[in-house]
Amino acid sequence: MIFNPEKIKKDFPLLNQNPDLVYLDTAASSQTPRQVIDSMDNHYKSARANIHRGIHDLSQKATEEYENARIEVARFLDASPEEIIFTSGATASSNMLAIMLEKSIDFQKNDEVIVSTMDHHSALLPMQGLAKNKKLLLKYVEVTPDFELDYENLKSLITKNTKIISIPLVSNVLGTINDIKKIREFAKDAILIVDATEAIGHIPVSVKKLECDFMYFSGHKMCGPTGTGVLYGKKELLEKMEPAFLGGGAVSEVDRNSFVLKNTPEKFESGTPNISGVAGLGEAVKYLDNIGLNNILKHSQELVSYATEKLSSIDGLRIIAPKDLEKNSGIISFTIEGIHPHDIAQVLSDNNVAIRAGHHCAMPLMKFLGLPSTARASFYLYNTKEDVNLLANALYKTIELFNVKQ
Repeated sequence: MIFNPEKIKKDFPLLNQNPDLVYLDTAASSQTPRQVIDSMDNHYKSARANIHRGIHDLSQKATEEYENARIEVARFLDASPEEIIFTSGATASSNMLAIMLEKSIDFQKNDEVIVSTMDHHSALLPMQGLAKNKKLLLKYVEVTPDFELDYENLKSLITKNTKIISIPLVSNVLGTINDIKKIREFAKDAILIVDATEAIGHIPVSVKKLECDFMYFSGHKMCGPTGTGVLYGKKELLEKMEPAFLGGGAVSEVDRNSFVLKNTPEKFESGTPNISGVAGLGEAVKYLDNIGLNNILKHSQELVSYATEKLSSIDGLRIIAPKDLEKNSGIISFTIEGIHPHDIAQVLSDNNVAIRAGHHCAMPLMKFLGLPSTARASFYLYNTKEDVNLLANALYKTIELFNVKQ
């Protein structure tokens, strides 16, 4: 199909209802198309029942919706349905995975976990907890002056004791797309975990091509509903692992002193899930697939290029993002000398431009950069060059308001 952001924007009710809004905060949460909203609404209207347990038609219909979404997500990731575990989001997925690893892996003295300075807190903190609980050595990969992962530094950190490497596919602050395949080449034997929260729905992703062992992400940053997420794991690894949580739906047999778990992925999905949300997530995958991930990435990178040109002409504004467009998913963080990022975001909001300001749940990265916070504009399939123009105009107004002499 021909990529037309103006036409695409019509699929998003909130943007239609607020035509003057310039929404540049997708890295925090994307807007939701009507197709996804309709699928969730349809579940409550025509298939409102619990899944996997009922014999009646409604339960069977709800189960079919839920499992069809699993098939769609698996296809989207180039995985198998039994490798897809539904969660409430990336934070739940990363914590679940850390617990599963702690319960299932026989860690030895001097084993190591490698994370990165650009990790989101939701990826970092569970690994910190795992390292503390199992007395593992925690190592950090640093960031280069060009705002990329330092691969030489990573290579030097890997030893025969490296058990886990956990890396974001895309930095939520910098927009940097990391080379996961290169990391796998460095560490053939380590468990490779990928936080794909800022990547899924923005760039093409194949778990087979990346050769990762685990991957997770949220639905709400890729046109899906809040409260939905995915944890992918290689089937042969999941079959050997214990679930983080236990309860109804995860077991096939229970007596007074023991229980028998179901097969993967059901053994990891105890309790009643967010059924309508998962249906919406499946619809979001189909929606994005129809538009094309390559089209979305190309469009986002064109907007980053245009925004870089516009913002670079603003005196005192510093862009904190990789210069190489092929390594940027569609995010520009920036600062303006003499103006706090929160003040920038407030003035922009007053001018109907929505961006994010703060440490973006990446305090170690901010400390590494020597900054308390940044302003961040993130672009997606519904944004246009006119949005960038309005962003630049609002930034000029911000400088004028604060009477900052550059």
